[in-house]
Amino acid sequence: MAPSSNQVVPTPLREIAKVVRSKNAGPFEITLDIIFKSREDFDAVKKSGVITKELISELYNVPTQAIITFGFFDLVNAVKITLPRPRAQGAIGETDMHAAQQHVPLQEICVPWPAQ
Repeated sequence: MAPSSNQVVPTPLREIAKVVRSKNAGPFEITLDIIFKSREDFDAVKKSGVITKELISELYNVPTQAIITFGFFDLVNAVKITLPRPRAQGAIGETDMHAAQQHVPLQEICVPWPAQ
């Protein structure tokens, strides 16, 4: 039986957001961006309360007090997060010079979303 239009299902953020990315923010920080197609999508995800500092702390194994930036930016329909890098860029043992692969845990966050 197909879900009704008012049914809500857990949906990965990668299916809701227009952009989920990570990038280098200097030798000691990584920035994560979640950008939404519309204000409605942004507001619905924000209202769900799923994306929190505590969740980011858990996903990235960083204490909440070490998170440099965490915020919902209404003017651009985006969430911005800045974290300390586990190792300095280019240091021995550092595995992602450009921090381009660090967004993957964000993509898999499930948000309650209307069934298609």
